[in-house]
Amino acid sequence: MTKPLIIVESPTKIKTLKKYVGKEFNIAASVGHIRDLPINTLGIDVEKKFKAKYVNIKDKSKIIGNLKKLAENAKDIYLAPDPDREGEAITFHIMDILKQKDLIFHRVLFHELTKKGIQEALAHPLKPDVNKYDAQQARRKLDRLVGYQISPLLWQKIQRGLSAGRVQSVAVKIICDRERHIWKFVPEEFWTITAELLANFPPNFNADLIKINNKKAKIENQTQVSSILKDLENAKFVIREIKAKTIKRNPLPPFITSKLQQDAINRLRFSARKTMIVAQQLYEGIEIGTGGPEGLITYMRTDSIRIADDAANEAQKYISKTMGNEFALSKPRFFKNKNKVQDAHEAIRPTSVFHSPQMIKKFLSVDQFNLYDLIWKRFVASQMAQAIIDQKTILIQATDQYLFSVSGSTIRFPGFMNLYSQDQESKNKNVQALPDAKVGTELKTIEIIPKQHFTKPLPRFSEASLVKELEKNGIGRPSTYASILSVIRDKGYVDLINRYFIPSELGFIVNDLLVSSFPNILNISFTAQMENNLDDVETGNLEEVQLLTNFYATFKKSLDLASEEMISVKGIGIKTDLNCPSCGKQLNIKIGKNGHFLACTGYPDCSFTSNYLRDEKGNLSIVTKFIDNTKVKDCIKCGKPMVQKEGRFGLFLACTGYPECKHTESVNGEQNGRDIGVNCPQKDCSGTIIERKSKRGKIFFGCSNYPDCTFASWDKPVNKACPDCGNVYLVEKETKRNGKFLKCPNKDCDFKTPL
Repeated sequence: MTKPLIIVESPTKIKTLKKYVGKEFNIAASVGHIRDLPINTLGIDVEKKFKAKYVNIKDKSKIIGNLKKLAENAKDIYLAPDPDREGEAITFHIMDILKQKDLIFHRVLFHELTKKGIQEALAHPLKPDVNKYDAQQARRKLDRLVGYQISPLLWQKIQRGLSAGRVQSVAVKIICDRERHIWKFVPEEFWTITAELLANFPPNFNADLIKINNKKAKIENQTQVSSILKDLENAKFVIREIKAKTIKRNPLPPFITSKLQQDAINRLRFSARKTMIVAQQLYEGIEIGTGGPEGLITYMRTDSIRIADDAANEAQKYISKTMGNEFALSKPRFFKNKNKVQDAHEAIRPTSVFHSPQMIKKFLSVDQFNLYDLIWKRFVASQMAQAIIDQKTILIQATDQYLFSVSGSTIRFPGFMNLYSQDQESKNKNVQALPDAKVGTELKTIEIIPKQHFTKPLPRFSEASLVKELEKNGIGRPSTYASILSVIRDKGYVDLINRYFIPSELGFIVNDLLVSSFPNILNISFTAQMENNLDDVETGNLEEVQLLTNFYATFKKSLDLASEEMISVKGIGIKTDLNCPSCGKQLNIKIGKNGHFLACTGYPDCSFTSNYLRDEKGNLSIVTKFIDNTKVKDCIKCGKPMVQKEGRFGLFLACTGYPECKHTESVNGEQNGRDIGVNCPQKDCSGTIIERKSKRGKIFFGCSNYPDCTFASWDKPVNKACPDCGNVYLVEKETKRNGKFLKCPNKDCDFKTPL
């Protein structure tokens, strides 16, 4: 007897589906894509309307075989990969592999893995969306044309292993541009003046000087400050005006993908990648005591703020029941998408608001709970009453020249703010208590406080602010942000230091050469327009081939020109303003097997080379080169001279008697790091643990006997044995939830204790 076959992407969905469809269907998973462009060739025939040559993915042969076997016993195939462009591509590739005369293919979209969502999708199957497939194909081909044709150029001109990407390279450019803005920024001095005042009764309050002679206060130097302080020395401070108003604040809409990533980064300290991994788990289904896994949130890749009527009505019932009618609305609140979006999905929301975070907490991991709590609260808050806030501003006159102001607010009715604060810092802000005084009241002056400030440049991008910048400029799509942020770090183009992106020297070199040779590819507006064009392909307003033809005509010209004219950093190098200390000729930046360095343009007559550093303004300086034949000390084992060398983990001393004598020592000094007073835990090693910095600036802990001993740990070792398993040391860790604690590094041991 034949059974219809459901094919999903992820194996973890199978359990959830079986709970609701029972034995009526066979269910299998493709485990993501089963076909792709070939790895070793371009795979796109530019001359034949950009026809792609797809091949079965090597590791998927067993999966493909299983799908074919199950399809032999089925007449109806329900194709249920994820409801997005990637899922549509997987759908078409499965159809191509399984094509048989008698098979009937149905496309089903599971926006939520609940009984209702699954049954509705199966009851109302669709036809595979060829326009959505074409849009995905267009993106895949664009990325392949750019990546597979620019990357070899980078290997030739800079070094092997580099890659360029249509979107990732623009992200690197944004980070590099911000860093150069910081370099060029010239701080300007300005001052503020605050008056600490008292009405008829405590407490004191602070008012800021806002106007001088009816013009906005602009205090630029100490001389102006001294003059103002002299004028205010015996001045009377009198309340001139009191402004009071009541404002109504509306909640934010439920999350879209980019906003979820930003909030998870800021509030939970998740990376964008981690956010999407945990969200996928919540979407695919978790056992919460209902007799099988259940999807807890709707599909998490969306840029739409639309919500279903049923979900909004359910939220109103929950709010009335658990919080009171005053927090509910008379009718649900719906949000309109302001920008052009793919509106196939709802916003990210819980599949049922009655699965409150606290109710299902025991079934979730810490990360799952924290992210679900964020999604649940944001959605429920979006359906709650407005917050009503009383705002009060007091204007205070001091002589005829100076006007001071102080403002404060009081929450009359918290509404949605009872559940979800839009400003995560608002709870921590100290709001001044304003005096209950009338116009004309003379205030007592406690102190006049001048304060010097300097303007600051725009900050470096964090993961959250970079996602926001990409979204604002229309670069990429929600589903691509996590991947972009991971790739640019993995390739070494940027470092994430203290939660902020800083371009590496390699990042600057690659970015500058690409901007020079491919101005369109690295142009933010061009890249954003390309995203709009892909949307037009999905809606059927633009043909895939036309999009690719228009793009490739300009790109091929730039590619051919770059092949001839792009500077070779391996050969000539990039010009600098530095001169060679040996012969006076210009130094250029070059790249060799050990990375970037300065080299004299007088080579081979002058062979000077050196490492270099950039200061906070981006200026280059020569780093004194360590010469191997300069004696530092005598070897304690054989008496031969020891010299300074640089290895994978920084500087160390090595015996010149190598390989007969392999003795090494750490280098005393700041560059090598400080000894933390812990013996190396490796057996028979006499070294101590030293705090060091990796080449990307991240702190780690390594043995002083490197390279003879390669012990290294990202966590700080502590001289305490594990009481459970006997491991000779513990490590110190810190998390937002648990604070500081000691943990056993043995993966098979769960010991941890508060510090």
